[in-house]
Amino acid sequence: MRLLVIATFVVILNETIMINAIPRLMHDLEVTERAAQWVSTAFMLTMAAVIPVTGWFLQRVTTRRAYALAMGIFLAGTALSAVAPSFAVLLAGRIIQAGGTAVMMPLLMTTLMTVVPERDRGRVMGNVTLAISVAPAMGPVISGLVLQIASWRWLFVLVLPIAGVVTWFGLRRLENIGEPETGSIDWSSVVFAALGFGSLVYGLSRFEAGTVATPALITLAGAALIGLFVARQLWLQQHGTPLLDLRILRSGTYTKGLILMAVAFLAMLGSMMLLPLYLQNLRGLSPLATGLLVMPGGLAMGVLGPVIGRLFDRFGGRVLVIPGSIGITAALAGFTQISAATPYWQLLALHILLMVSLAATFTPVFTLALGALPEDLYSHGSSMLGTLQQVAAALGTALVVTVMASRTTALQAAGTDALTAQLDGMRLAFVVSAALAVIVIVTAVLLPNRSSAHVETDGTEKPDPELVEV
Repeated sequence: MRLLVIATFVVILNETIMINAIPRLMHDLEVTERAAQWVSTAFMLTMAAVIPVTGWFLQRVTTRRAYALAMGIFLAGTALSAVAPSFAVLLAGRIIQAGGTAVMMPLLMTTLMTVVPERDRGRVMGNVTLAISVAPAMGPVISGLVLQIASWRWLFVLVLPIAGVVTWFGLRRLENIGEPETGSIDWSSVVFAALGFGSLVYGLSRFEAGTVATPALITLAGAALIGLFVARQLWLQQHGTPLLDLRILRSGTYTKGLILMAVAFLAMLGSMMLLPLYLQNLRGLSPLATGLLVMPGGLAMGVLGPVIGRLFDRFGGRVLVIPGSIGITAALAGFTQISAATPYWQLLALHILLMVSLAATFTPVFTLALGALPEDLYSHGSSMLGTLQQVAAALGTALVVTVMASRTTALQAAGTDALTAQLDGMRLAFVVSAALAVIVIVTAVLLPNRSSAHVETDGTEKPDPELVEV
């Protein structure tokens, strides 16, 4: 589990590590800002397109083979990105990187749920939180530090030996868990999933002031393809082998956890987008100073992960998730009051509150949601969680950018100066995020304290034997 957590941290870190490198890429590779943004957008698109396939894939290969394939692809993409002579080659390297990353998180979650006893899952899941939640938050911080003293290529050069060592140790120590199943893949499902989730994430990522019509059409097309994907999976559940088994949604606990995670991740990514914009555009901080200001929150989230996990094992989920969801809402509400002179210590305190509250929420919800599923659906449950994270990340970014830009444009048209208009637009975006966070509180109240039932593959529920005995 330690090896899988470290490997997952290394690969997920790369999802956000290029955010601060956009200006360097524009200069070094002679591309426009919109083109340079594709080093992050393409990574997210590939994740969204590949993750839905991982539920089927992980049931049909051994643990070691899945790990070797994922890390091998990631290493190849990292090496290609480091030596890329042109932007097109760099983009190809990022897409290859994302292909390996897309397999690692479902592999980690599925292995954890299979090998760790229920009484210890909270503690282990707390360590997993470090990989899946802290890594995206730390990406911009690490890149800001590296870019102060070195080229953007060092963002890949430094990762390469670390990933190589982790891969080597993993192949030496990792054991196979369970037996692979047989079954052919439904290629129409693969096409629907790739085009549907890819188009949805791409459309959401393209929303900007004044350019709403085209992204909206792409988003709707993606949603329609996802509808076809869902219909195909429902048919395959009766007549074949589904790519993503939707029987996981028959578990009330899993479905509630899925909704809570999506909205909470949306709020986290929205704040990750807004806060750097505020600090750099309105307060004049450098990318490094911005990274250092948000770093304590990311570190607090990682450090508290194992502590939150042990508390979950002892007291259950509600004592953590309900206060955590309230903390998320309170932090986002606090950000709605920012001004051009808000003390930095207040911003730091609000960001730490948000990160700590997310840590108190993520670990128990992951454990409760996946713990409500039978073992043969763990890989599909992990795949759905990973896919929804990517969609939520794109939706959160699109939402805050559209709200902020629309408000800013309207105020400037009415004669408001640019600085005041942009600040008001950011405040309104935080208001929308805080309002959505109320959904997190409602869902948290509806979650059980522990996963008291497993959903059978025929849709019925049976009590958890361990909990009945207790």
